[in-house]
Amino acid sequence: MSRIGRMPVVIPAGVEVKIDGPTVKVKGPKGEMTRTFVGDMSITIDDGKIMVARPGDDAGHRALHGMTRALINNMVVGVSTGFERILEVNGVGYRAELDGKILVLNVGYSHPVKMEPPSGISFEVDARTRQIKVMGSDKEAVGQMAANIRMVRPPEPYKGKGIKYLEEKIRRKAGKAGKV
Repeated sequence: MSRIGRMPVVIPAGVEVKIDGPTVKVKGPKGEMTRTFVGDMSITIDDGKIMVARPGDDAGHRALHGMTRALINNMVVGVSTGFERILEVNGVGYRAELDGKILVLNVGYSHPVKMEPPSGISFEVDARTRQIKVMGSDKEAVGQMAANIRMVRPPEPYKGKGIKYLEEKIRRKAGKAGKV
């Protein structure tokens, strides 16, 4: 059996879970999320824990078992504590700032790039460390917004200028060899 799929999802205090067939609704202090899963998986609440079981040992069921449990866990964690992704802006003259809720990036183009957050996502900018923090309750939306910000100016391998994830390591290349 799937090691991830067998693990129960613990429901923390302040989080309310409702299961209606394949649809799971999770409500907590950070928001509310609803997702419909494949009808083959049986999702049950037992003693403050959510359990996911699969009907058979079919390869498709094995694949969906762990994924279903992981998605439910992400929903529970998202509405209770939330998710965040930190990006770093590197380069001379490159900076990020907030204009209300809109993120304004000055990263070497002839114009500033403005990015408006979708619902459920918020930004925080630290001008001193030049970091952008993307926060929200939906892990998928937070990751996609962070990827969209990084795509504005991906880091380049020669000087390392651009927008990168905080934990990302940029493989650096040597420049042209000078005349001898």
